[in-house]
Amino acid sequence: MSIIKELEKELCKKVKKLGYPLEEIKFVPSSRPDLGDYQINDAMNLGKILHCNPREIAEKIMKELETDDRLERLNIAGPGFINISLSSKFYLDAANKLLENLENNIDRQPQKKIFIDYGGANIAKTLHVGHLRPADIGEAIKRLTKLLGQEVISDVHFGDIGRQSGMVIYEMKERFPDLVYFKEDYNGEEAELPITKEDLQEIYPTASAKAKENDEVMEIVRDITIKIEEEHPGYTALWNKIKELSKEDIKEIYEKLNTTFDLWEGETDCYPYLPETIDRLKKQNLLYESEGALVVDVKEDTDTEPMPPLVILKGNGGTVYQTRDLATLLSREKRFAPDEVWYFTDNRQELYFKQVFRVAKKGKIVPEPTELKFFGIGTMNDRDGKPFKTRDGGVMSLVNLMELVKEQTLSKINTNLVEDDKKHQTAEQIAIAALKYADLLPCRNKDFIFDINKFADMDGKTGTYLLYSTVRMKSLITKWNQDVNKLKITKLKDISDQEIIKTLLRMPVILTNAYQEKSLNEIAEYLYKLTSTYNKFYAENHILKCEDEELKHSWIALTKIVYDTNKLLLNTLGIEIPEKM
Repeated sequence: MSIIKELEKELCKKVKKLGYPLEEIKFVPSSRPDLGDYQINDAMNLGKILHCNPREIAEKIMKELETDDRLERLNIAGPGFINISLSSKFYLDAANKLLENLENNIDRQPQKKIFIDYGGANIAKTLHVGHLRPADIGEAIKRLTKLLGQEVISDVHFGDIGRQSGMVIYEMKERFPDLVYFKEDYNGEEAELPITKEDLQEIYPTASAKAKENDEVMEIVRDITIKIEEEHPGYTALWNKIKELSKEDIKEIYEKLNTTFDLWEGETDCYPYLPETIDRLKKQNLLYESEGALVVDVKEDTDTEPMPPLVILKGNGGTVYQTRDLATLLSREKRFAPDEVWYFTDNRQELYFKQVFRVAKKGKIVPEPTELKFFGIGTMNDRDGKPFKTRDGGVMSLVNLMELVKEQTLSKINTNLVEDDKKHQTAEQIAIAALKYADLLPCRNKDFIFDINKFADMDGKTGTYLLYSTVRMKSLITKWNQDVNKLKITKLKDISDQEIIKTLLRMPVILTNAYQEKSLNEIAEYLYKLTSTYNKFYAENHILKCEDEELKHSWIALTKIVYDTNKLLLNTLGIEIPEKM
């Protein structure tokens, strides 16, 4: 339990002794710092419940709380708002608890098992800028959820079947007709792929262009796709080889973004669960024929917008991606039995996931208590308000965007402070920080403009600014060159010292809000607020030159708390801190 939450709980016990039916006290940050640090509004609610004058209730509560030496400057404003400030002694004790262990500043969530689906990369296709936000947001939410005490399982959920499989195999056959996998009597023989991951990045767009221009090619692609879905021996074996090559490439890019998954599974991993999925829908009498396909009606009486039925099987009996999503849910339920399943993807997928979730519940594919949740994500656009494009008008690859930010970063950092063999790594770390922080700063479901020049800047609300400040904190602690583990905060100079501690004590509320909203913007804003507050204090005080040894030690200890907090939260956002910059 966090320090402020513990104080709220203890004060609530005191108020309950007065006979008031109060379940909890909540500290609300004051909008009038001249009146107090926090405001307690519970007297207003009690007045409504007890049909009493709230100011009279507030006066009785205040009289009881005045006996607590952790509180000071208690006063009542308006009809019954209680303003309080926390004492210097409280701030000293709180700071030392944080110095001892940052775990003392985290409010755990009720224990659940959460399955998180994000990433959504497609096999044999290049990751593009549209894949960035699901990766960044999903990864940070996963880390936050773990930090708050939940059990988490994550899956990239590759798109590893569909038209792209037919196109890639078609192009491979055109280029390498003698490859063993194309023999009519293929018997499971293995052969090395005659292509690299760089070749693969070019093969799909080439095949796609051919198919769009030539109906005969498109028909061949369709036929190959069907055969792969039917597990044609040669095509399937070759496609599996290509999948492994593509996965290696995709993993490398995700690793650069500090994005990892517990499971690297794709749509085809659900195949063993497809028969049971269809069978469950049949048993519930949900399937009916519509225009040759088998569909499930998902419309409900409360719907105010069109809700079309969900197609489950095509006219030829083949599955579609929604069938595979349902079978994937069944797979996850049988193997992991999660309490909740969360999906992070583009806002435009909301209707689709409503349909899938309804079928999953109606078809008893997942138990009724299991919560299925969709969290939509806005797009990241260029300065013209449109998606990032290459010079030839194509969608920009994620690797190219990362390189652009890296070049911009190199032009702004002092590389003389970094060893030659680490300049590349440092520039990459700063570039990723700039990219990820800019990505996580807006609300999850809002579109926003990404300005490379602005977000790679050393000043302002940027990942570069946060890294530079955090590295400087570490440098100060290193220069002191003594055992920081023996430090204790015994003295505070003035209000700026307390302001840092006040800001630190806000962290649990920020983390809880971010978890509840499934958005990282509050954490990103808080990191900037905490860092700016510390930097103001740093600029006003010559810490290492301070002649008051007790005060100097307290300031270094305070620096360590801010450094550790920044390190914790940057890691939660998936941002690495370089050694120097």
